[in-house]
Order: sequence, then C-alpha cells, then structure tokens
Amino acid sequence: MTDDPLAPLLTLPGVADAADRARDALSAVHRHPANLRGWDKTATEASWRAGRSSAAIDGGSVELRRDGDFDDPILAGAMRVAQALDGDALDQLTGVFRRAPAQAIARLHMLAAADLVTDPDDLGRPSGEPGVAARLDLLGQLITGATSVPAPVLAAVVHGELLGVRAFPTANGVVARAASRLVCTSSGLDPHNLGVPEVTWLRRLDEYRTLSARFGEGDAEGIGRWIVLCCEAFEAGAAEARSIADAARAG
Repeated sequence: MTDDPLAPLLTLPGVADAADRARDALSAVHRHPANLRGWDKTATEASWRAGRSSAAIDGGSVELRRDGDFDDPILAGAMRVAQALDGDALDQLTGVFRRAPAQAIARLHMLAAADLVTDPDDLGRPSGEPGVAARLDLLGQLITGATSVPAPVLAAVVHGELLGVRAFPTANGVVARAASRLVCTSSGLDPHNLGVPEVTWLRRLDEYRTLSARFGEGDAEGIGRWIVLCCEAFEAGAAEARSIADAARAG
C-alpha cells in the first residue's frame, strides 16, 4: 500500500505519459527566447486570453470594451482573477496558496463573484452543503504536500474536485480553473503562468463538462480521462504560449 492518496492515479491509462508531455511542453516554452527576459509581457497576454476563455466556458461574454470595463459580470470576475494571476499579484497569491490554499481559493472567489452575489458576506465563503468543508480540507492537505504526484495530475485533481464538490454557489468554474493555475505556478510546472489551457477546455467544452462530471462521480475511467484531458490542455496551452512568444519576438 502507499501513503500517497493520489499515487494510484498514475496507473490509470495514459495519465503518466500525458503528465510527462505537459511538463515537457511547458518547460520548453519557458526556454523560448522571448520568455527568457520578456516573460512578463507574454504572461500578461496569456492571462488575458485565459480570463476570456474561462468566462466563456461558464457562459460569459468575451467582448472587451475599449474603456477597459466589462458589461458582463462573469467576464468581469474572470478578468479580475486573471489580473490576480499576473505579475507581482501572482507572486503574492502563489505564496499564500503554498501555505494556506483555502485562503487563496477564498480570495479567488471574492474576485470572481464580486458582481454575482447579492450578499457581500457570501464572497469567499464555500458552500455549507454536507461534506464540502471536509473535502476542501483534504484538498488543502494535498496542495501543501500530502501527495508527490506530478504537478499536472495534482492540478487536474484540484480543478476537478472544486468543480465536482461545487465548492462555491457562484463563479465556481472560474475559481476551479484559477486554482488549477495556482497549482502550476506554486509547483514550478508553469512558474510564470505562460500556458493557456483554458483555450482547449473551451474548444472541447462538451468533453470538458462530461469528464468533469464523471470525475465528480468517482468513476475510475472518467477520472483518468479527465486527468488526460487536463494534461492535453496544458500541452496545448504551452503551444498557445509559444504562439504568444513568437508574436512578441517578431514584434
């Protein structure tokens, strides 16, 4: 037997290989010439693309007004989260996430749901449904060191668990995808947040919804396929990052 609760996931079909490909792709894009010194600019572009795609996954608009404001509350929240995952703000939030994941996740919800709740006291407060608190506590233990599985696998688990447990009654999807990003930054998988996996999740939306639901149900095959989907999104997100870097270098 193993003391690592997530170790069995690495035996599911395709998971280990998909995690390796995701890691290699993200590592390579960090070595792109444009990202050796100019990663701050490419990371900002990545965060904006991620925010718009994350909003669209949840049915929000992707239209950005010229004055920088947002008419759609889902998009507004997703873009506030995107700003918190960029630059100095990312460093601060990643630091909190490493030592107090629940606090960082609550902060994400406060940003994502600010225009969606009627009672400000609901911001940052997880659902009171039975079992939610216990599962979030377990998730926090995994994030802070209770597992040694590869970072793409942990990111997929955090993402799927927050979706499946319906941790928050509003903006839960935006929070779940952002928490996945924080796993990537805090683990060193994608330290500058260059990847844009949200683009793939949006393009494969039916599959995203179906497999995230199966993950939440605890179906072993579905769990494996969900993790592979997330790893494929990380790999494709690295390709998206490469296109951003190529454009930055050409410009």
